[in-house]
Amino acid sequence: MTTQNAPASMYRSTEGLGVWEHRGKVAAVGIGHSPTYRRWDGRPETTVGANSILALRKAMEDAGVSPNQVDGLVLVPVTTTGAHWQSDDPVPMDVVNAYNPSDDPLDGIAKLSANWLLKNMPELENVKFTMDAPGCMSAAIVVAAQAVGDGLAETCLVLKGWHNLSGRYNQGGISAADTVPGTYAVGPGRTIWGPPGCATTALQFAEYCRKYGKHHDMMAPFMANSRRNGLLFPEGYWAQHRPEQLMPEDYLAARWIAKPANLFDNDIPVMASAAYLFTTAERAKDMKQKPVYILNHASSRGSPRSLIGTLDEVQAETASSGRKILEGAGITANDLSFENMYDGYAEFHQFHIEGLGYRGMKAGDALDFYQTDISIEGPNPVLPSGGNIGSGRTRFWMHTDSIQQLQGRAGARSVTGVKPEIAVSGGPTPFGGNFTVWSATPD
Repeated sequence: MTTQNAPASMYRSTEGLGVWEHRGKVAAVGIGHSPTYRRWDGRPETTVGANSILALRKAMEDAGVSPNQVDGLVLVPVTTTGAHWQSDDPVPMDVVNAYNPSDDPLDGIAKLSANWLLKNMPELENVKFTMDAPGCMSAAIVVAAQAVGDGLAETCLVLKGWHNLSGRYNQGGISAADTVPGTYAVGPGRTIWGPPGCATTALQFAEYCRKYGKHHDMMAPFMANSRRNGLLFPEGYWAQHRPEQLMPEDYLAARWIAKPANLFDNDIPVMASAAYLFTTAERAKDMKQKPVYILNHASSRGSPRSLIGTLDEVQAETASSGRKILEGAGITANDLSFENMYDGYAEFHQFHIEGLGYRGMKAGDALDFYQTDISIEGPNPVLPSGGNIGSGRTRFWMHTDSIQQLQGRAGARSVTGVKPEIAVSGGPTPFGGNFTVWSATPD
């Protein structure tokens, strides 16, 4: 089966498109998660492929759908969250041969294809539509929602898997050289040879603090709240392996990575897979779980004029994303019960929610807002999933939580200060994000 890359037409990336033509006609009905590990331990049963098979099967079981009813599969083929597989590392043929391999022996180990999955999940015999999405789960959700809305698939699995090998990031190739040419030497967002990956965000955050008279320590309540919510997420890394509450004083005492971004402002790389099952609103009525309807999806495709986006550029892009998110859903920011916007670098989050106008926020308001009650019990819940800061770098906790909150299945993490009716989730960066608006009803 040939899998195509999602074309640009699948994304709603410009303003003025009006309400999404499939508003309320596509629903999420099933969720599946694998266990979460810090790193791959080398066993066949813990590869990204094995985790993904488990997540897919759990999503179908959760929805009450038999595998032969599934006709679509959308996934992200790139699975690296930490160290890359080095070209001179031996391929573990015992792991390769534990499955039905594709043409690439690293398929299912350091990358993932629809071909490999279908070879190892013969029960998905009726899948006719497969498509790759770039980046992370946020992109896969957008593509799957549009595909179901357009009639390319009726019952579609959506998958994102991550692998995390031993070792540090980018040890090989240009990153291991003594010297590097041109912009690579200073290119956060292009390579991590020079400054750490959070350096770009740290510079934008420093500019933000200077402009609005804020300071880094005002992030502490948000960070503590995120870890608290993450510890209530059973599938998360911190909940499963290190159930340690992050106290404000721990956060404030952490070492700088790229001042003003410290150790805890960076999410921790982990490996895990998650899957969802999407279908039409009509078919969702017969599913095992309460449907959660998609009101809109929107994408950011902005680009800074230089290597690093300025604060003005970041704020202009997130404001544009906010307008696209709300316009396409036919709602206002006041209709949002809660938000689950990206936080992998913690200092991204305030840009996203200010651009969205969450709880009436304007530029420069978020850090003051963090000093109020942002808990799941309060009237202004912020990131009830705990996000990547609270559960590890997967970029899918935000979507799972939004669905579960609206289904009434979030357990101890349930939002109680407001009635969960409409939510938004997505990311990652202001210049390259994908966002989804979820609703408990199709209207």
